Amino acid sequence: MTRLLLLLGLLLPSLALAETMVVRDGVTLTQAQENRAEAIGGQLRCLVCQNESIEDSSAGLARQLRTLIREQVAQGVPDEGIKNYMVQRYGIFVLLKPPVSPLTWALYASPLLALLAGFAAFWLARRQRPVGAAPLGPEERARLEELLK
Repeated sequence: MTRLLLLLGLLLPSLALAETMVVRDGVTLTQAQENRAEAIGGQLRCLVCQNESIEDSSAGLARQLRTLIREQVAQGVPDEGIKNYMVQRYGIFVLLKPPVSPLTWALYASPLLALLAGFAAFWLARRQRPVGAAPLGPEERARLEELLK
């Protein structure tokens, strides 16, 4: 009976620990580490789908990136370190919300620039359009009379 109690005493903590561990993409993490990995993956763009985070994507590359993130989380790499690694490897495009910097000014200014270009094209087109047709000369009027017969 004492052996059974001793065995239960040794097994119960390991059972409680097993419940808090999560295995995803082949990496075992605690629930807190998994939550952190999901938060980081939610900020990174799937390079295949381009409009989804790697957490939401089912692409093979997204799965590989999720595994890489989880491995780095398990090693204790800080969030910014993981994101910086991804930016160095894949460029700023990997961030779903890139920071405003000289590198991304054109990206954020492009809607305004397109709107201004549209207004400029409209203004130039209206400016160059003749307001009224010049009256026909005698030769043109005679030719028109011939064509209308």
